[in-house]
Amino acid sequence: MQEKTALKWKLSQWLEYKWWKSYLKHKDVEQYLNSKCNYWNKILDTISPYLPLLKDQKILDAGCGPAGIFMVAQGNEVVALDPLLDKYKTLAHFKPSLFPWTKFKKGNIEAKEEINHYDVIFCMNAINHVNDIHLCYQKLAQVLKPGGHLIISTDAHRHKFLKKIFQFIPGDALHPIQLDITEYLNLLNIHEFNITKNVLYKEGNIFHYYITIATKN
Repeated sequence: MQEKTALKWKLSQWLEYKWWKSYLKHKDVEQYLNSKCNYWNKILDTISPYLPLLKDQKILDAGCGPAGIFMVAQGNEVVALDPLLDKYKTLAHFKPSLFPWTKFKKGNIEAKEEINHYDVIFCMNAINHVNDIHLCYQKLAQVLKPGGHLIISTDAHRHKFLKKIFQFIPGDALHPIQLDITEYLNLLNIHEFNITKNVLYKEGNIFHYYITIATKN
């Protein structure tokens, strides 16, 4: 079972890089980076009532991708973590030198070892890409300071019967984790988090897109 899960995750990571490569192929670099900064600033504005001022904070951007929320976190000490960072270096749109406040580290959330290290953790559009979701929540709790803030965004299934189909086939090989929002919130409760706010940010036919803000006990 573990071997099957690991293979499923490796396939999803391969598909993830291929998706980014195809998606960015014909996009102007400067326009794309500007649009991503605008997108992240809009997200931060939406959740700002539930967060401390993002200045002089130790921040982890877990599963950052090539253009993560690290882009708009200047004034902080940021670590951007992703297992595909070496692959992203081949993309013209990945510009680490533009973000000197950020240290980029290749790796998985499941392998983090710090204890009570970060003030704020962002895990944006990444938690449904992981290999071991229970271990991920355990590690996110471990590396976050007591009273620290965790912000997770993800697509969550709207319909139980479609969720079961996607889990079985899978219907979406890019995302090995297929859960509904109740299951995501329950995982936070299990792993030492209090939910401050759960925001339905965007509605869809199969998935709703949620942003959840939680604090570590």
